[in-house]
Amino acid sequence: MQMPPLDPDILRRRGEIVAALKAIVPGEGVIDETDGMRPYECDALSAYRQMPLVVVLPETVAQVSAILRYCQDHKVKVVPRGAGTSLSGGSMPVGDAILLGMAKFNRILEVDTANRCARVQPGVTNLGVTDAVQHEGFYYAPDPSSQIACSIGGNVAENSGGVHCLKYGLTTNNLLGIEMVLMNGEVMRLGGKHLDAGGYDLLGLMTGSEGLLGVVTEVTVRLLRKPSTARAVLLGFPTEAGAADCVAAVIASGIIPGGMEMMDKDAVQCAENFVGAGYPLDAEGLLIVELDGPPVEVDYLVARVEEIARGRGATTCRVSRDEQERVLFWAGRKAAFPAVGQITPDYMCLDGSVPRGRLVEVLGEMRQMSKTYGLRVVNVFHAGDGNLHPLILFDANDPDELHRAEQFGADILRLCVRVGGVLTGEHGVGIEKRDLMNVQFTDTDLDQQMRVKCAFDPDHLLNPGKVFPKLRRCAELGRVVVHDNKIPFPDIPRF
Repeated sequence: MQMPPLDPDILRRRGEIVAALKAIVPGEGVIDETDGMRPYECDALSAYRQMPLVVVLPETVAQVSAILRYCQDHKVKVVPRGAGTSLSGGSMPVGDAILLGMAKFNRILEVDTANRCARVQPGVTNLGVTDAVQHEGFYYAPDPSSQIACSIGGNVAENSGGVHCLKYGLTTNNLLGIEMVLMNGEVMRLGGKHLDAGGYDLLGLMTGSEGLLGVVTEVTVRLLRKPSTARAVLLGFPTEAGAADCVAAVIASGIIPGGMEMMDKDAVQCAENFVGAGYPLDAEGLLIVELDGPPVEVDYLVARVEEIARGRGATTCRVSRDEQERVLFWAGRKAAFPAVGQITPDYMCLDGSVPRGRLVEVLGEMRQMSKTYGLRVVNVFHAGDGNLHPLILFDANDPDELHRAEQFGADILRLCVRVGGVLTGEHGVGIEKRDLMNVQFTDTDLDQQMRVKCAFDPDHLLNPGKVFPKLRRCAELGRVVVHDNKIPFPDIPRF
């Protein structure tokens, strides 16, 4: 993985840039010493690191606007950053760019249960929204495993999901409005408390845009009433194929669980050692299926899921007896990623998505790839919507292992696209999948996406080096060849 070469002109002007930022954000809002910037040198894709030019931590929308306006006027690059939990390198700093940290935007501005929504600043953690409203019987549905740390602003940038996204949707399905600052410093609002906005779906465009189009400074999220009953079912299978087949069978039966997660044997053992959730250690494949709704409906659905699982060879069927046990079942799954750290110095977490009916095939091919590359892979994923999270185990101190892990990951993502899936389900493209974008998209597709980027950020100053596999300048996209002072087809109107 390579980043674009650093701009020597920006590096020469570093002192001038730092002074300008300190004038905009006084006090301790600018960090320009190497030791102080060290915590920002990478995000959760920690195999890749680069020190930023300088770190700035604004506290007000006016400061964000002034920073971006200065950067636009002086052609300085900017990398927006939330909590730094991105697994795709989306918030990795760039050596000739300001790192714009939004951590101080951490207040819940309004809870409006009458309209079932809340206005929050982007630095509020995902779990912080639910904590603020649960006493009134509400919650925020998208729940990434990093929800205790990841920020709402980052969730908007990556269109994050979580274990309950199968039934309740990803960030885009639970987002009502945002306030954002454009690269020229202009502040604008999209959407609001109303259910839907008229005109073009610019809110949908911003969701998942990975910091390439603007900086979010406020978010209005949808709140849901907590279900009256929720029960989780642990299903253990003697084979991964049996568990994967059960996933497709449950969905095909017309049941849409609140959540449906799958873990392989290695993940089960790591999570059990870490949390003690009572997982069956003899299972090659484990499913956690949560059913929610009125008690009578939940009782019926639990029985149906157990019946389907038994028919696919399940050897363990355990239903949570109370809320404490349901939470414990999920605690093991949510701790699975850090738990895998018990058996490896490093891992690379992917998130390609595939059709549910191809899960068995994809898991089988991944096992073969594991042998080819000589690296272990642990599978923990959102089985209900086919969003895979294979963890490739390696040692980052060994350059050869890192290279093999990169190649292994690229082959898994190519496999996802080949069977009718996509490169990313919720982690985003960032730098991790940047050079694979042409596996899923044609040059025409990518040029069209770049035209959108050009409309918001014509100088390519926001989050440079991310998402797009090769530099496409706005002028290049709209270029016209002039020969002998004559343009081709002069009768065609040009705008």
